[in-house]
Formats: sequence, structure tokens, C-alpha cells
Amino acid sequence: MITLVIILPLVFGVISFAAKSRIVNRVALLGSAALFVVVALMVWLGIDWRWLPDWLLVYFRFDCIGLFFFAVMAIVFAGVSVYSLSYFSEHNLNARQESVYILEILAFVVAMAGVILATNLALLWVFVEATTLTSALLIYFEKKKSSLEATWKYIYICSIGIALAFVGIITLSIGSERIGSLFFSDLYLHASEINPVWLKLSFAFLFVGLGTKVGVAPIHAWLPDAHSEAPSPVSALLSGTLLNSAFLGILRVQVILVRADQQAFSNIILLLTGFLSLLVSAVYMLRVKNYKRMLAYSSVENMGIMFIGVGLGQPGLFAAMLQTLAHSFSKTSLFLTSGNILHSYGTKKIEDVQGLLKRDPVTGWIWMASFLAIIGIPPFPIFISKFFIIRAFWVNGQGWLAVLFFLFIVVVTFGMGKAVFRMAFGDSGIEGAGSVRPASSAYLPQIVLLAALVIVGINMPNLVNEMLSKAAAFVSSVPAPVARVAGR
Repeated sequence: MITLVIILPLVFGVISFAAKSRIVNRVALLGSAALFVVVALMVWLGIDWRWLPDWLLVYFRFDCIGLFFFAVMAIVFAGVSVYSLSYFSEHNLNARQESVYILEILAFVVAMAGVILATNLALLWVFVEATTLTSALLIYFEKKKSSLEATWKYIYICSIGIALAFVGIITLSIGSERIGSLFFSDLYLHASEINPVWLKLSFAFLFVGLGTKVGVAPIHAWLPDAHSEAPSPVSALLSGTLLNSAFLGILRVQVILVRADQQAFSNIILLLTGFLSLLVSAVYMLRVKNYKRMLAYSSVENMGIMFIGVGLGQPGLFAAMLQTLAHSFSKTSLFLTSGNILHSYGTKKIEDVQGLLKRDPVTGWIWMASFLAIIGIPPFPIFISKFFIIRAFWVNGQGWLAVLFFLFIVVVTFGMGKAVFRMAFGDSGIEGAGSVRPASSAYLPQIVLLAALVIVGINMPNLVNEMLSKAAAFVSSVPAPVARVAGR
């Protein structure tokens, strides 16, 4: 299994780059996406093909939380791959340009898979660095001056973060000298033997380092620029999968503190960062002029919500996992749809986009539905995750924080809603703007993702429910029954 998701996509990418054939390009991209989905399903069903030597299997492995994040990434990657076919035609890319795009995006996806499957903290760090290098090429893919600036800003800020994370690894090694291992299984088993002072210090460094890649405030400065300047399918991957990969790294370190009974320290940091992210998102959402930057600040908000869910401990963990799934799908839909809007209007300015429902009704209604999904209007599941987080505040005796949480959510919803409705209604927008509607591949991924969210929100399938519950129980380190949600 590990061979399929770590090595085979890279082989496909190299073949595509060498062949420079449109047919080979599409087979490589869509084949890799299908491969990820099939592998996620096979692992869930317990089917395992061990094509790697045993010594290498020690470094890469699926566990319950890794499988959850991998499954989300596989589905988002599949949607992005289908949408990319429309992106190729809209931008008139030749076979060589397509092959470069495919090689870069497959390398990026493999790097994220490495982060998810790594069983060693140092190896996870290596793959996090790999995600920076590979995604930087994608951000600069359209080779504009603004994208070059965003790329260098991204590399600079994230490199500093990665360096701080490395300091955290060194600090943890000092505190766990008696353990003599950076494998997560060893750190979890012997967490109580780690010096508490060094453990807390290492968490602080690792939190800042990996939190930079997550894009939470105040270490989020790269995110609005990178998301707004990258091609729309790349923006979807950045928001829907890259942020999750770094978030998983923080969760794995959080488990060490939970098993060492030091989670009170990390929970405070998670809560403070989460609320600060909500504050920053609320402030900027009222002033943002660029709809792709608006979606980027929405990502900061949603990652903050996930941090709050984790910081609330066991009562909020299921909500954090559900928020992860719902945010990835809805934000992917939003970013892909923003690509349709950019193609139709030729601008990223909110004030220059009006009458979307008249110019392209399909894109307009998908845009509206995706907005409702990201703010959590029933039956979309973000409503459930936010409700569970508010309930967790009261369970923990922190009901006053629920009021602050609700206030920030309302402000963000108002700011984002004002822009979305302005774009959807009104006159047709700029005269003479391109009016050619995208191909069906530019609509299909969003429709599928939104339909999946509706299903999860109305009557969550047992498979999804169990996967979310196992991931939440893994972080809490307390075996828990499968959570019961709407329709169960």
C-alpha cells in the first residue's frame, strides 16, 4: 500500500514529464487520484499488500487518525484532478506545461502523504519541508510578478517555521533521552518518562513551527497571498489538504502531552491561538476586497475552530475532526468555483463581480451553496461541529467562551456573506468580460463534494461516523464508543 501512494505517483509524474503527451498527462493525473481513493478504501477494508521490505514499513504506516486524514486528502485530490482538466483548457496550456503542472502536483501530494503516514517525528519534519518546496513551485506556476512575491513570502515564512520545529525536535530528544527514539509509538508508550519541562518547551517550538504551515494567527501572513495567487486547483489543495497535514503533525505531538498528563499546558495554547485566529479572520473579513483572499481568511478561521475543538479536550475532539472533514470539502468547492468566476470575469476584485447567477447560473448556485456549507447552515455538517464545540464549552465549565466564539462566528459570517451575495446578485458585472462557460469538469467536483456534505449532515454514514470517532479517540487516548450524531 505504501508503495502505491509514495512511489507510484512520482513514477507517473516522471513519465508524464518525459512523454509530454496530453493523453499520458491525463492518465497520470487521474490515475494517481483514483489510486489514492482506492488505497484509502482498501486500508479501511483491511486489505493490505506489503510490497515494501519490512524495515521500510517501520517508517510509514496507516493508523486510525492517519487513515482519516489520508481519506480526506484522497477525495480532495480526486476533485482537484478532475477540475484541472478544465483549468488546462481555460488557460490553453500546451502538453509540456501540463506535464510540468502534473509532476509538481503529484510531488506535492506525495509529500503530504509522507507527512500523514510517517511514524517518526523527524521523518514527519522532512516531509513537511518537502511540502513547502513542492507547493512553492505550484504557487508560482502562472509566473506572474504577484505570484513570485507570494512564493518567496511563503518560502521565507514557512522555512523559519520549519527551523523552529526542528528546534522543537531537538528539545524533545533532550527531554526523552532515556527513551532514545523519535518514533511516535515509543514516545506515546513512554510519554510519562519525558521530562515535563523539556516536553512543554518542545511543544511550544513544534507548535509555532507546524502552526506556521497550518496558517493560524499570528503566524498566518503567508496564507492569504499564497492562496490568492496560486492557480485555483492549487489553492484548493493548499486549503483542503496542506493545512490538514500540518494540523495532523500538531495532533500527533498533542497525543504525547495527553499521555504524559501535560495536556493542560497545550490546551491553553490551542485555545488562545484558536480564538486569535477567529479575531484576525473577523477583522479582515470585513475589509477584504479580493474574493480569493476572503476564502484564505476563512481558512484561518476554520483552522482556528479546529484548534479550539482540540483545546477543549475530549468533549471537543469529535467536533474538531468533523470540522476538518467539512472544511476541506466545502473550501475545496469554494476555491474551485472561484476559478470559474475568475475565468468568467477576469478579476479577483469583489466589487467587479456582480450578477453571477445571471451570467453563469451553475457557478452562481454552487458558489452560494458552498458559502452556506462553510458557514454551517443546516443540513451542512459544519453546523453540527460548531454546535458540538459550543456544547463542549459548557461541559468544560467555560460557557462564557461560547459567547465570544459565537460573536466571532457571526462577524465572519456577516463579512463573507456580504461579499458572496454582492457577487451573486445585481447586474452582470464588467462589460466585455469573458462569458464562455467552463466545461462540465469545472462543475462536477464541487457538486459531488457538496452532495457528500449534505449526506454527512443529514444522516452520517456508519463508515464516516466510525472514522471520525476513532480519530477523536486516538487524540484523547481514551477508548470511546462511536459518537452518535444526526440521523443515528
